[in-house]
Amino acid sequence: MPSWGLRARGPSPGAEAAAGHLEATGKVGGRVLSSRPTPSLRSRIYSHVWELRERSGSSRPESLPHPPEDRPWQRSPWSHRNFFAETSKRKGEIMSMVAAFYSNKSILITGATGFLGKVLMEKLFRTSPQLKVIYILIRPKAGQTLQERVFQILNSKLFEKVKEICPNVHEKIRPISADLNQSDLAISKEDMQELLSGTNIVFHCAATVRFDAHLREAVQLNVIATQKLLLMASQMSKLEAFIHISTAFSNCNLKRIDEVIYPCPVEPRKIIDSMEWLDDAIIDEITPKLIGDRPNTYTYTKALGEMVIHQESGNLNVAIIRPSIVGASWQEPFPGWIDNINGPSGLIIASGKGFLRSLRATPMAIADVIPVDTVVNLTIAVGWYTAVHRPKSTLIYHSTSGNLNPCLWHDMGLKVLAAFEKIPFERAFRRPYVDFTTNNFTTQYWNAVSHWAPAIIYDFYLRLTGRKPRMLKLMNRLLRTISMLEYFINHSWEWSTNNTEMLLSELSPEDQRVILLPLCRPSHANHWLEYIENYVLGIKKYLLKEDLAGIPKAKEHLRRLRNIHYLFNTALFLIVWRLLIARSQTARNVWFLIMSFCYKFLSYFRASSALKV
Repeated sequence: MPSWGLRARGPSPGAEAAAGHLEATGKVGGRVLSSRPTPSLRSRIYSHVWELRERSGSSRPESLPHPPEDRPWQRSPWSHRNFFAETSKRKGEIMSMVAAFYSNKSILITGATGFLGKVLMEKLFRTSPQLKVIYILIRPKAGQTLQERVFQILNSKLFEKVKEICPNVHEKIRPISADLNQSDLAISKEDMQELLSGTNIVFHCAATVRFDAHLREAVQLNVIATQKLLLMASQMSKLEAFIHISTAFSNCNLKRIDEVIYPCPVEPRKIIDSMEWLDDAIIDEITPKLIGDRPNTYTYTKALGEMVIHQESGNLNVAIIRPSIVGASWQEPFPGWIDNINGPSGLIIASGKGFLRSLRATPMAIADVIPVDTVVNLTIAVGWYTAVHRPKSTLIYHSTSGNLNPCLWHDMGLKVLAAFEKIPFERAFRRPYVDFTTNNFTTQYWNAVSHWAPAIIYDFYLRLTGRKPRMLKLMNRLLRTISMLEYFINHSWEWSTNNTEMLLSELSPEDQRVILLPLCRPSHANHWLEYIENYVLGIKKYLLKEDLAGIPKAKEHLRRLRNIHYLFNTALFLIVWRLLIARSQTARNVWFLIMSFCYKFLSYFRASSALKV
């Protein structure tokens, strides 16, 4: 019964054969079952097999607990929930059935040098140190060997816990020289043969996440590379599951997105063929027509990649995971881990440093941010479920937070600003503050007042001091990047999560506790504040490389900026008002009226104080 994962710690061959017969014939005690037993029926089958073994005098393995007296079929050690749940002496933990599944497995991860890929690799080694090997596809880099790049990854703080649990982790990582930009992936024959003969699970995480990527580049990495990997996977003799990481925004042109693959107007094969002979000028011209009402080539090619999976996966056990905006880790391996400026990270840095002061966004739109460890835990569970249960069709799993624990962009902005009060960044340009605008006119006005004007003034100061001006160029780059994100911070989506909920129901309580992290539970809305504070702290430590001992100094710097801000505004007001008084009789009359009112108020206050005495 390999499709149920019963080789790790299963019953005897006779019992396994009996279970196989029961599944094949669909009969238990003369009753006919469905062709694909439900989990509860599988539990009953193995309970029945165990009773046969006990009657024949077979002994129960000592390492497995006895089922309770009440409703023993639900607690059977051979049930779908508890088969892999075993008491492990390793640090006194309970080893989950999902973690046990990956023991002695050979795993291929694409995109292992990226943010999600590294966290996935760390989690697999930390929870399943007995896995056999992880193959990672790495693009050759000048002046650095593949093994040096592996050591560079392992030397980061992310893998500190892994090196304690699995000291020989470097021996279990097998780097494969590859280039997904090449039509043949540039994998040598020897490496290809090793992959085809030994790989059990494939996690395809590699992709270009640039929103402004040229269509040719996006098609190559997000569509053609997926097609080539599927072809590889079809030749892998021991492959059990192929897991493809897509995005929840692949069909962002829809308001409600279900766990299905939506067809594209143009077939992926036609797009792939056209990329081979069209020149860049023609591609640039037809790109807006191809992507339609999607905002960029990233979401469009991700949808094409899903169509390729649907059309060319053949008999492979395939699943697709669609995460929303992937942010810093919530708990694992520690809170706040982040190593890239994509998504919310760039916005947090820009606002924390005082560069970003105005943002076009819909305050009441849902900020569907999902922690990277939530996505990774779901990915690992999907790999287990796909390999063990072998669904008849490709299942799609949404990894989103908005449907379980929504947080609005307005609320997230307030939480980020509150976090800056506790954890300020060093050498901020201005005090952190962000205001939301909702139309083009106010957006352009505040860009001129809050972004371009300060940048021009600072560049003028740099010229006066003999330094090269750079702030205006930096500000324009920032605003151009922000404009690419505006689509996602001005819309809300509704994602169905039926398959994700089904998967969680299949897990043991221990696995459910690990995978359904508190942040994504409906009753834990207050965890957002804690998550955001850890996010800001993680950016400060791991991205900006700032020492936490410098927080008091950074707070003092913000106080000075606040005083300068108040002083500048006061001086500006007085200058403008003085000019108005000098030129306008109406302004002078208003000024005298205000002064007269203030004088009368002070006189009344003094008289009241004298009467009280």
